[in-house]
Amino acid sequence: MNEHAPHRFERGTDGPKVIVVGVDGSGSSLRAAAYAGGLARRQNALLAIVYVQPVLPAGAALGAPVADTTGEIAESLVAEIRSAAERVKGIWDVRWEFHAFHGDPFSGLVTAADRLEADAVVVGASQSAGHRIVGSVAVRLVKAGRWPVTVVP
Repeated sequence: MNEHAPHRFERGTDGPKVIVVGVDGSGSSLRAAAYAGGLARRQNALLAIVYVQPVLPAGAALGAPVADTTGEIAESLVAEIRSAAERVKGIWDVRWEFHAFHGDPFSGLVTAADRLEADAVVVGASQSAGHRIVGSVAVRLVKAGRWPVTVVP
């Protein structure tokens, strides 16, 4: 192998190097984050915590209040994650980053997993009745077939 050749990304060779977890503040997404954190710790992987900020059609919510609210959710999640990380510092050492993307949850997680070169994706199980018709984010991620997907109840 040439010493000067650029490193090529290879998925699934020695366990995950980057684990993406989707969070939205729901109980199932926070359980997914805890589960993914344990995986990241055991595998010495980077935990990429991803919040997808919804983008609503123009006029759907009459402008800025929705954008402000979703921005506040992201800030609240970052604060909650930082607080949890500080509480377990030195006991439970996990490398993590927080990322916010815009869009619908499925597209946002796909974009995040692609950009971050994820080896695995972890999401909480949906509790929405509408997902029985359209399909949950988890099912759509599994069907995409690009990463191992773990769904946490």
